[in-house]
Amino acid sequence: MTFCAGVGEKVDKKNKTKQLPLYIQISELLNREIAAGHWLPGDRLPIEAELAAKLGVAIGTLRKALKKLEEDGFLERRQGSGNYVKRAPSGRAIYQFFHLETLEGGGVPTADILSVTMDDDEFVKRQLNIEADGKLWCIKRARYLNRELVAMEQIWFKHAHAPSLKPKDLHESLYLHYRDNFSFWISRVEDEVDCAPAPKWVTDNLELAPETTMPKVHRRSWSNEGNIEEFSFTWYDPAKCRYVARWH
Repeated sequence: MTFCAGVGEKVDKKNKTKQLPLYIQISELLNREIAAGHWLPGDRLPIEAELAAKLGVAIGTLRKALKKLEEDGFLERRQGSGNYVKRAPSGRAIYQFFHLETLEGGGVPTADILSVTMDDDEFVKRQLNIEADGKLWCIKRARYLNRELVAMEQIWFKHAHAPSLKPKDLHESLYLHYRDNFSFWISRVEDEVDCAPAPKWVTDNLELAPETTMPKVHRRSWSNEGNIEEFSFTWYDPAKCRYVARWH
């Protein structure tokens, strides 16, 4: 469970998004590791020096992450004894709707943008209940778990939310971006998973043979106001990650 820097070879570094602070990334990683069952309620986490070394971060950064998990009610700090899992995560994490995990379970998600373009895809407009003359933003992204490239995403949302948009404007957590910039947040999602030949831009970036048949997630995302605000496709490499949904 080492957390280290790295990017995919084909991603344009000029398109880097706004990243979460490192301590938040670590808290999200630990949150997902607990959800995956690596530690159960009542278990004690490794001592801080050992855990920081495994994660490749400073002890100060780790302590900030642990404090956040304690404040969120997932950990209990016992003086002179250590940090204990109090309960499993239940929906407060930034990546609560991100269902890809490493093959071992958990892993912290990050993303890099490949492109941001205007689109008028008729199929997607119907998914988002947009008029025929409406416009869309289309974002293509590379997705990582623990900095390993595992999936590609194509995401659409309404152009009306942002008259102009550049990669540097976007947060790597788009749901966080919607909350902070579009005045709504994603409250529920619906996923359909099938297998289909992946488009060329996907196989090229994942370094797979052309038209490789891959798992494909179709997602519709609803806002807190009950509107469908986002539609997306995610193609993931089953040799590197798995799709997991948990209910608590």
